[in-house]
Amino acid sequence: MPAEINQKIAQQIVETVKDVCGHNVNFMNTDGIIFASTDISRIGDFHEIGKQVIQSCKSLEVENNDSFRGTHKGVNIPFIHNGEVIAVIGISGIPKEVRKYAYLAQKITSLILREHELNVQNHNQKAQLDYVIRSLITNSNMNHDFFMGFIESNNISFTSSYRTILIILNSRYNPSNLSMVEHQIYQVFDFTGCNFYTFNYPNEYVLILEDETFQKWAYLFEDLTKKYKEFLKVGVGSKTTLTKQHHSYEAAKLALYSLQVNENLAFFDELDLEILLGSVSNDAKEQFLRKTINKLSKKELVLLKTYFQCDMSLKNTCETLYLHKNTLQYQLDKIWRSCGYNPRSFKDAAILYMGVKLL
Repeated sequence: MPAEINQKIAQQIVETVKDVCGHNVNFMNTDGIIFASTDISRIGDFHEIGKQVIQSCKSLEVENNDSFRGTHKGVNIPFIHNGEVIAVIGISGIPKEVRKYAYLAQKITSLILREHELNVQNHNQKAQLDYVIRSLITNSNMNHDFFMGFIESNNISFTSSYRTILIILNSRYNPSNLSMVEHQIYQVFDFTGCNFYTFNYPNEYVLILEDETFQKWAYLFEDLTKKYKEFLKVGVGSKTTLTKQHHSYEAAKLALYSLQVNENLAFFDELDLEILLGSVSNDAKEQFLRKTINKLSKKELVLLKTYFQCDMSLKNTCETLYLHKNTLQYQLDKIWRSCGYNPRSFKDAAILYMGVKLL
């Protein structure tokens, strides 16, 4: 029996046909064994007429019960798929009454089998897509012929430049809301016209997109982060060849790492110092912070961040924080006394700035 018609599919077929005709329906394999039936007691029985139908490739009718081994009166029709008899459909009842359902039973079987084949095909295509993307972003070995065949069959340009776009979903929020956000993520992916995306457990959505296409649709990701700023963060990787997407993926992760509080979209191309800081080990980071800004209060850190965002301008910092100049100078001196680094000295400020960026 071909693998595409398993017992589950066959049972679906007989139950669907019975819903239409109101008679018991059997499904026999090429050995003449009933392996699906609306009369459960008959499953596993040998059906002599079913076996004859397989051998003759013709419909056979039975006028009386038990005139053949394991057979009830009814109509038995071959089911031909890809030019081969692969099963027999038996409809129990008086032949002249159930004969009219024979063609319908064949059509129903064809439709259900075709739907199943499409589902299997789609599943296989999705599995291949997931495999290729994960291999690209992790720099894993792939069979060259398989990869080139996949690229060709999916109309993916091998010579174009691509970017990996990485979306991280915040799983702390209500799962029902997350499903809605996930739907929006996939809508944005689909809107770009590219199906080259996958999900990485537990919370990564990865899209590999041609750079030219990304430039056209970049605003979609900006809109997405504005709409769902509490739920997700987006990192856009570097532009590189298709086979170097592991570099773009790492760049996208670095872009995400660079995000400050209340930020949720970062482009690797806009990073500078963050590229260097992103390679710092956790131990080195902890030691550096311990030596520099760990003694500062949250309020002092906010002031320091604002001070740097205003290019160390006292005037602009005062206007942003609604502080008097003397108050700001007092606060900066207090930071100096607390950590030993003077925010108004270029060298010390550079050290404090790196500490702030490492937070």
